[in-house]
Amino acid sequence: MSQQVILTETVDRVGVIRLNRPDALNALNADLMYAVVEAAEAFQDDPNVMAIVLTGSEKAFAAGADIKEMSEKSYIDMQQSDWFSHWNRLSDIRLPIIAAVNGYALGGGCELAMIADMIIAGPKTKFGQPEINLGVIPGMGGSQRLTRAIGKAKAMDLVLTGRMIGGEEAERAGLVARLVADDEVFDTAMEVGKTIAAKSRPVVMIAKEAVDAAFETTLEQGLLFERRTFHALFALEDQKEGMDAFANKREAQFKDR
Repeated sequence: MSQQVILTETVDRVGVIRLNRPDALNALNADLMYAVVEAAEAFQDDPNVMAIVLTGSEKAFAAGADIKEMSEKSYIDMQQSDWFSHWNRLSDIRLPIIAAVNGYALGGGCELAMIADMIIAGPKTKFGQPEINLGVIPGMGGSQRLTRAIGKAKAMDLVLTGRMIGGEEAERAGLVARLVADDEVFDTAMEVGKTIAAKSRPVVMIAKEAVDAAFETTLEQGLLFERRTFHALFALEDQKEGMDAFANKREAQFKDR
């Protein structure tokens, strides 16, 4: 690989993955896909990492999938390789993933941001699913995650017309968790990550699972899952520490066990 397609670092128990294909506006080719997934899995395996921030550049989070890489492929090429399925491993990461999004987040870039657990973005960010203009549909979850995030009517609008929306409209629609000044996006995402890093690692993982369960189960099943996992947390030392710290008006010192 001639160029590092991602850059990684760890800051205060927060793992950072920065997409690094500036000449292609961070277009998501196969090398980048594998690198992102492997970096996230490495952070998950590191007990000193509590959260992951995924980001790009000021100009583009990711302008989409790499069309040049895909354009000549046949149906059998795509079907046999199960193109994009590797991203499912990123969905399985148990640590919270925070997408810090500036610039273009289009097609695969929008879909990658939606794989994250929350999106921090600025007003100038451009989200969209323009695959319809290329004679295809979203293939990394755009028709599914986008509909769950912003509803059928809004998702139909974006998927069928290919139009882009800015950060303010994306926040109003429910796609963006926090809208901040464009030059504060990354720093805000890092602050969120550091806030999470002060919690109990196993509890953070279970909390993420509980919220995700709301999209995969019925309300009755989800409530049962929440209640049973809530009960189970009383086996942790961190539960005892957290409640004792609250009762005695002090900061909790979690030990991740």
